[in-house]
Amino acid sequence: MLGLKTHIDPKKLTLMGAIISLGIAFGDIGTSPLYVMKAIVNARKESGTLNPIFLEGALSCIIWTLTLQTTIKYVIISLRAHNKGEGGILALFSLVKNLKRGWLYIIAIIGAAALIADGVITPSLTVMSAIEGLEIYNPNTPVVTITLIILTGIFTIQQFGTNNIGKFFGPVMALWFLMLGVLGVIHIFDYPLILKSFNPYYAVRLIITSPSIIVILGAVFLSTTGAEALYSDLGHCGTKNIRVSWTFAKTCLILNYLGQGAWLVTNYHKVFDGENPFFAMMPEWFVLPAVLMATAAAIIASQSLITGSFTIFSEAMSLNLWPLQEIDYPTGVKGQMYIPKINWGLLVFCFFVVLYFQESGKMEAAYGLSITVTMLMTTLLLIFYLFKQRVNKLLILLFALVYLSLELGFFSANVIKFFDGGWITVFLGGFIGISMYAWYNGRMIKTKFIKFVKLENYISTIQDMKLDETIPKYATNLAYFSRSKDPSEIESKIIYSIIRAQPKRADHYFILNIVNHEDPYTYEYKIDEILPGTIYRIHFILGFKVDRLINDYFQQVLNDMIDEGIIPDRSSHPSLRAHNIPPDLKYVVIDNVYINDYLLTVREKIVMNAYNFVRKMGSNDFTAFGLVPHNVVVESAPLLYNPVRVHKIKQVGYNRFGED
Repeated sequence: MLGLKTHIDPKKLTLMGAIISLGIAFGDIGTSPLYVMKAIVNARKESGTLNPIFLEGALSCIIWTLTLQTTIKYVIISLRAHNKGEGGILALFSLVKNLKRGWLYIIAIIGAAALIADGVITPSLTVMSAIEGLEIYNPNTPVVTITLIILTGIFTIQQFGTNNIGKFFGPVMALWFLMLGVLGVIHIFDYPLILKSFNPYYAVRLIITSPSIIVILGAVFLSTTGAEALYSDLGHCGTKNIRVSWTFAKTCLILNYLGQGAWLVTNYHKVFDGENPFFAMMPEWFVLPAVLMATAAAIIASQSLITGSFTIFSEAMSLNLWPLQEIDYPTGVKGQMYIPKINWGLLVFCFFVVLYFQESGKMEAAYGLSITVTMLMTTLLLIFYLFKQRVNKLLILLFALVYLSLELGFFSANVIKFFDGGWITVFLGGFIGISMYAWYNGRMIKTKFIKFVKLENYISTIQDMKLDETIPKYATNLAYFSRSKDPSEIESKIIYSIIRAQPKRADHYFILNIVNHEDPYTYEYKIDEILPGTIYRIHFILGFKVDRLINDYFQQVLNDMIDEGIIPDRSSHPSLRAHNIPPDLKYVVIDNVYINDYLLTVREKIVMNAYNFVRKMGSNDFTAFGLVPHNVVVESAPLLYNPVRVHKIKQVGYNRFGED
């Protein structure tokens, strides 16, 4: 995800792999100490004091939330639910989508959309929280302006790739976690009894006795928000590296939270005045270095979420949940991608969030709500996955009761913040989710109306066309894209294009079919010879993590066919063949298919209107498939041949020229 895949073998545990995993998988959760205790303090302000009993309960909630939610659910259980080494909610969906539950895609859509919304809030919140540390030196620090400048830099650099700087992310995050742990240990001695927080009794007591527990739990939940990103980064780090590095990261996080809690016992009045306990507990001389370290950690966390968003959209395209878009690979490193429209769209939303909230403390309301939704959806998909794996039903029931109760509780704690800013992530996540739903169902509706014909019925016609020199030769090699799942069938619109729209005589006709494979890195092709020397169907079998650079792949296929003597290596035109000029190639992309409204139900009309809107956010097929315009022809063709009107129009007259 960060351009480091070539440095890690996900199947092996290595020291370097564990260190690099800190920079890839734990950037989000690693920056949570910047704002978690501050949020807990804000939840307690009304009482006017932070007594040890409250702090012990709050810290106990943090420790056991990290243990139950992050360690057990994600690090121990979820990392087992991988798709050939790939993790994340869409990879999990690909493991269960073959179950006879036609609505599971909705769960995946909701979870993925909420996670993308989290990708907008995380950069804004983490960067602003770090920069606010400068207010200790100068209360008039232009935090918003600096935050916007840093965010602009983060998103701008995406188009150039992060391979060169990415190698430093792991070591920087290792230093960050060490700093967290050391600062925590120093202040634990301010109030050693804070260690009682390891006892879950204090968490239970706070939950039972505190009248504002819902608000407090909303703040506590912020400590585990990076767990979903951790799961998504499985394919880049590997289970073993993540588990080992999490042991180190969790230790440092808990030490820092304990240190902040111990310091707050006697210094709570300072944070009530608006200071962040994370920076306030430091010696003044160390604040500036800490701000610089926090900013670096925030940038790494932001980078992880941004590239994670690219991965989610890429997977969504492969699963037909999002329109195809142009994807660039700026460094050529496997797994690192850049989607221009997504990148700049995320930046616009980040700007809106920063300018709307102005302070990191106000963003916390928007932050927790989106990720609780993602975690709930992941839990639901995990339940189906455990059923598929034939896990003991009592264990599945226990898992469901524990995590649905826990996450519904956190959802209740965050949903009350809807009008305080949570509506922003609901709006963004809702927009993305509705778009995914419309695209998936719109494709299904179109497929229902597409007419497929048996290719064998047209073989003789195409063969005669090839020999008919009265038809101008259209191309030597002519390629079409087909989505037919039956290798013996083809869309009628392709036949319409070849035979009727403009007769297209060619030496070789290629039907290109993209098969989305569940194995993330499947990279294969096979050839069906339909008519020897004339018609071939090429099946590209690609995993959802493999680039859709069909132009490059097809050129490789043509080279293989030339090497095997199946097709000639030189132009069919004598003058060009004499100079060893290779044969020409032309693609025909058939687009702009129209469905008459009266063929659709009310629901289908609504879905298709949304589908047509979402379509504008995508790229042309030839751009998405890596084709170049010089040899691509885009055509329109009717979706249906058969007449849709049952009544024939009545003729009432026919006047010949010259007659009265």
